[in-house]
Amino acid sequence: MVRVGSTRSPKKLIINADDFGISRGVNIGIIEAAEAGVVTSASMIVNLPSFADALDRVVSRASPLPSLSLGIHLNLTLGRPLTDAPSLTRSKTDDFYALPALVARASLGRLDGAELLRECQAQIDRMIEAGFPPTHLDSHRHIHIHPAIFPAVSTAAASRGISRVRVLCEPLGFDAREWRAALKKAGLLFCARLSGVTSAYGGADRFVGISLHGGKSFASRLFALIPRLPAGTTELMVHPGYADASLAEQDSYIAERETELRVLCSREFRDLLDRCGVRLTSFAGGDRPSIVSHESQLAQHYQPDDRERNRESQLRR
Repeated sequence: MVRVGSTRSPKKLIINADDFGISRGVNIGIIEAAEAGVVTSASMIVNLPSFADALDRVVSRASPLPSLSLGIHLNLTLGRPLTDAPSLTRSKTDDFYALPALVARASLGRLDGAELLRECQAQIDRMIEAGFPPTHLDSHRHIHIHPAIFPAVSTAAASRGISRVRVLCEPLGFDAREWRAALKKAGLLFCARLSGVTSAYGGADRFVGISLHGGKSFASRLFALIPRLPAGTTELMVHPGYADASLAEQDSYIAERETELRVLCSREFRDLLDRCGVRLTSFAGGDRPSIVSHESQLAQHYQPDDRERNRESQLRR
């Protein structure tokens, strides 16, 4: 019920691109989507080689991206840690345990809490030292939500002044064709409740994105979601990017990233946001103008042939 004389809260949307720093191709895609005016926030992986490339693409721009908030994408499953962390790594390679092994070890109480805390703080500190204090925190494969890991994550965040931590509270829903997504959401929601993670941690009123994770059906899912957004601020998790060899070595979600990028940068998506009265914002708090105002800039940068040539030239660097 709306009281007489009151006004409804606007529909605000933070479109956050995960995995900034996982590979050059992903970095290029995220910057393109930010330039297009659709991605308003990105979460950075700092312990992989392509972190340097991601930083360079942000700081070397001729014009800044003032509305792009940058957060930390804590990574405990890819590459090597920044600290000495024997309980998190395989002894033969010093690489992080893969996700299944890490979850098993965490569930059996085999992770050292002090090591976890030091590694989380070190990853946050790397962003701070690069000149980008994180505006928010989330994690690769959502590992921060595990009950045995979250205490170290929340302590690290608080110690570095980060008040916005992703809360995985996506509405369950159920479609027999999307049973994998439903199971994943249920598992993450269960972990969040065990960890005591509530909306008090989040920088948004709600979170969505797991249900969209997929290739060919991404557009139809996204276009069905936007008209149903409620008033308040919603975080939408996306994974735009270009496929490259480095990404293929580290992740199974590859070609689908190009689909996401194409859909997010499409005129149809921009028009849908405007029709539904959705205003883009970021974790830094600044609302963007109506996305239509970016149209002249988009015309310069996003003709399909020009974008493809630009992407290919950057990947060859």
